[in-house]
Amino acid sequence: MTSKQPTARIRKSPEQVRSAVHQAVIDLLSAPDGAELTIPAIAQHAGVNHTSIYRRWGSREALLADVVTTRLERDSPLADTGTLRGDLTAWAEAGVASIRTPEGRLLVRAVALSMPSSADMQTERAQHFRRRLHSIERIRERATARGEHPPPLEQILDQLIAPLYLRAIFGIDPPATGYPELLVDRLLTSTGAPGTAR
Repeated sequence: MTSKQPTARIRKSPEQVRSAVHQAVIDLLSAPDGAELTIPAIAQHAGVNHTSIYRRWGSREALLADVVTTRLERDSPLADTGTLRGDLTAWAEAGVASIRTPEGRLLVRAVALSMPSSADMQTERAQHFRRRLHSIERIRERATARGEHPPPLEQILDQLIAPLYLRAIFGIDPPATGYPELLVDRLLTSTGAPGTAR
């Protein structure tokens, strides 16, 4: 049994279906009895037909990727602080705050569960996570427009984003204070970007 009883299926708008399915994923991930996270189980919990889920997302992996990126976008709005350092730090601080929450930890589990088992699933999953990278690209574009010289996207992925989520996947909490600033300092110092002095 899950902590929430399945609801009766009623006609829902596309956005209501999306919201209900996303919440069902979160509910099932957090179920104390370790409920099986399958498309039929998600559909039953959300009160929708399982064919609606397959039609919209194609696979469980793509659905989980959509849930993760949607929640991260909600919890980590894109700040405009006026500097590359400030924007990257604000982005990292929001990421740290998110993965410290119970729901954030569930999303990390969802990332692991969404690992694709085929090339087609990998493409679907990548399309959803690419939305998350758009926020980093916008930070880079704004920095360039201000005359700053942002690091390449790959270096930001390797030196800022990867450490945060590697810790989260292995259940290692970031240091209590200063961790986002430390990562940004290391990133900007290693790439020779200006404004690295504190």
